[in-house]
Order: sequence, then C-alpha cells, then structure tokens
Amino acid sequence: MPEEKQDNNTDNAYAYLLKVLSKTDDQACLIALLDALLTDKEQTELANRLTIFALLQQGMTQREISAQLGVGIATVSRGAKAFSQHQIDDLLPDIGENIQQ
Repeated sequence: MPEEKQDNNTDNAYAYLLKVLSKTDDQACLIALLDALLTDKEQTELANRLTIFALLQQGMTQREISAQLGVGIATVSRGAKAFSQHQIDDLLPDIGENIQQ
C-alpha cells in the first residue's frame, strides 16, 4: 500500500507542476522555479536534449550532433529515440528555428 500512496503523491505532484507551468507566463518566475527544481547538470542535460531535437529536425546526423555538442553518441541516440517516439516535429514544430547552434 505505501507504494500505491507514493505513486499517487508523485502523480499529484507532477500534475501540480504541469498546472503551474501552463499558467505561468512570467519568465523570471519560470527560471526561478526551474532553478529550484533542477540541478545545473539537469538543466544542461535538458538544454542538450532540446538542442538534439533541433539539430535532428534540421537534418543533422547523430554523429554530427555528438561531435558538435561534445556528448556521447548514446546521449544523442536516446534523444533521437525520444524525438521519434514522441513526435517532436508535431509537439515542437519550430524548435530548429528557435534554437541556434
């Protein structure tokens, strides 16, 4: 039973976070919130994932992305898998135009 309660708490916390993020249009507030929630390393990894999406959308190969970002091919491969599985072209159709490398 404790595991079920934890799962419910996790679901509630995540739903609350999504609600806050969707209603907040104050960039300074969003930055402060992400700084509180994510370590510097996690923020860098998130930025890398978004950049990987952008470069994939622009047609760059996984090896080129790995070399350009200085990350392992496995990191890029995981990003490419997520890109395909989650239809990033539909979710973030202009990411390639908004993230410049």
